[in-house]
Amino acid sequence: MKVALVGATGLVGHVMRDVLEERNFSISEFIPVASARSVGKTLSFKGKDYTIISMEDAVSAAPDLAIFSAGGGVSKEWAPRFAAVGTTVIDNSSAWRMDPDKKLVVPEINAHLLGKNDKIIANPNCSTIQMVVPLAPLHEKYGIERLVISTYQSITGTGAKAVAQYEAEKAGATKDYEMAYHYPIMDNCLPHCDIFLDNGYTKEEMKLVHETRKILGDDNLKITATAVRVPVQGGHSESVNITFRNDFDINEIRDILSHTDGVILEDDIDNFKYPMPRYAKNRDEVFVGRIRRDESAPNSLNMWIVSDNLRKGAATNAVQIAQYLKDKDYL
Repeated sequence: MKVALVGATGLVGHVMRDVLEERNFSISEFIPVASARSVGKTLSFKGKDYTIISMEDAVSAAPDLAIFSAGGGVSKEWAPRFAAVGTTVIDNSSAWRMDPDKKLVVPEINAHLLGKNDKIIANPNCSTIQMVVPLAPLHEKYGIERLVISTYQSITGTGAKAVAQYEAEKAGATKDYEMAYHYPIMDNCLPHCDIFLDNGYTKEEMKLVHETRKILGDDNLKITATAVRVPVQGGHSESVNITFRNDFDINEIRDILSHTDGVILEDDIDNFKYPMPRYAKNRDEVFVGRIRRDESAPNSLNMWIVSDNLRKGAATNAVQIAQYLKDKDYL
């Protein structure tokens, strides 16, 4: 199993290496790939040092699998070139997510859609992944009609530059540090994730709309979102208001979620147990709590969803897809 990791030196790439190692994914040859400025440098994987190679050399190596975490532009240019030599690509960017010919996969929900001929597979956005894992079984049971989403997203979702800004501000820097955002992030909340679109929403907010519909297989879902960047490193948090087509029993909701793969129910307010990003960091599960009926609207529910955006929101989900493909002999 020859595996190329494209964007191996980035924030997500580093976590990808961790997850591949932790899950003991079968690799006979590991091929780290990065931009020209990193070619020739070394990085460690499973206790061995590997030399980073260029995209051209990686394509020439014709790996069985290439996991991409290098941005949409890189994916658009290079994923088809890898696919052309028989490589299966799992892409973590937004480049292919809404392509009608590409599968957008969260393994707990729709891995069964994958086949041997799927050579470019899209990994969803981090905020979408953690939300749809608990929503999918509820949608199947009660039918979701509308979602109102507010996100509280970790600075790690922006990348290493944002982490550096956060650390500089945390250390008390007031000048001479590089800004990933238009404003300070320490002691602040920025209602601005990704670029603004013509409709006044950000690209991040519209990802939640379009990707959720595609993954759940329901183009009629009514969805609105506000995405906010917060000074947190542990993971993303989401307040989700759900209106179902049918009424529900709150205890049945909890029972469904407690038996959902990849979900940990933390919903005990008497003992102050609820999900928090501080405690989701470096975990692969999605944590759900603060489940309560919305008393202002019929058939409606509020819940709080937390997950490590670099793991289940990116690296872990991609490796789970790869494992599914391997188990099915699609690689």
